[in-house]
Amino acid sequence: MSDDIRLSGTTVNAPDALALALFYAELTGGDALGSAHWATVSGPNGCIAFQQVDDFCPPVWPGADVPMQMHLDFYVDDLEATGARAVAAGATRLDFQPNSDHCFVYADPAGHPFCLSTWEPT
Repeated sequence: MSDDIRLSGTTVNAPDALALALFYAELTGGDALGSAHWATVSGPNGCIAFQQVDDFCPPVWPGADVPMQMHLDFYVDDLEATGARAVAAGATRLDFQPNSDHCFVYADPAGHPFCLSTWEPT
């Protein structure tokens, strides 16, 4: 026994957990498992879980009516190629792009903003 705490994953609210997991599986090349109520997508670089919420309201980017409470960042080598892949999978490139020199902001099919970025954290 120890008091170590390790990051395990992130759970994201969704109107349909499996549909959103399938989107992220296509985006990342991962595998989606679960149901409309609870699903996960996992791949070589991590795992994201999704939970169905009856009164789900997508966040507004940027905005305060339904503020973004979190977003996912994905490291990429080529912003244009991966952006085209994201749009083909069902993402929407958002109009407001505060860091377009190294990062583009998209919305997933449920409306959650996520970033494709060439900035690799250390």
